[in-house]
Amino acid sequence: MTRSADGASCYSFVENHWFCGSYWSDYRQELTDATVQHLWITVVSVLAGLALAVPLALLARRNPTVESLVVGSTTVVYTIPSLALFSLLLPLTGLSATTVIIGLALYSLTILVRNVLAGLRAVPVEVVESARGVGFSDTGLLMRVELPLALPVIMAGLRVATVSTVALVTVGSIVSYGGLGNLMLRAVNTEFKAQVLAASLLCVALAVALDLLLVAVQRALTPWTRHAR
Repeated sequence: MTRSADGASCYSFVENHWFCGSYWSDYRQELTDATVQHLWITVVSVLAGLALAVPLALLARRNPTVESLVVGSTTVVYTIPSLALFSLLLPLTGLSATTVIIGLALYSLTILVRNVLAGLRAVPVEVVESARGVGFSDTGLLMRVELPLALPVIMAGLRVATVSTVALVTVGSIVSYGGLGNLMLRAVNTEFKAQVLAASLLCVALAVALDLLLVAVQRALTPWTRHAR
């Protein structure tokens, strides 16, 4: 622990409690900064992964061989331990947030590519044929028919990828860009119980909040799914 116990006896070298209200107030700025970093790394990583996943899925659905290659490659990346993946990226990106973002974006592809493919394939054939019959181009069909109808499945994958990324951001602490993971790492080394618990609770709260936000976004973007129930 880096501070004295004066006025905060529930965390000190003498008293080291898991639940400590004084810690939350005394370290408020550190907790806020770590949470903000955790949030933006998560959001940027997932959005980058989604930006890659959509074109990869569109490419993969055209050819079974390409699909096997794309799905297989993303699966292989996911099997690489995060510590090893970050280490492989270090010579290219250095000790920076970019290292963490690239690694997490690659991890998210395993979930996102599969869900985009599944969503597109779930679009009824008769709907596609009807759209072509009224003159939709390939781009118009994709943007105005296929992607909107595939959105519930895509959003389900996005929710899983987001929650998974929130957890994986903590590993970024090995390059000093782990958000709340930075606090956890320092606290574990010093056995600072209040900090371990606070960082862990905030990490869980962030995952739940982002998941609920995505549920709300999905409901707003797919009103027809509510009326169908």
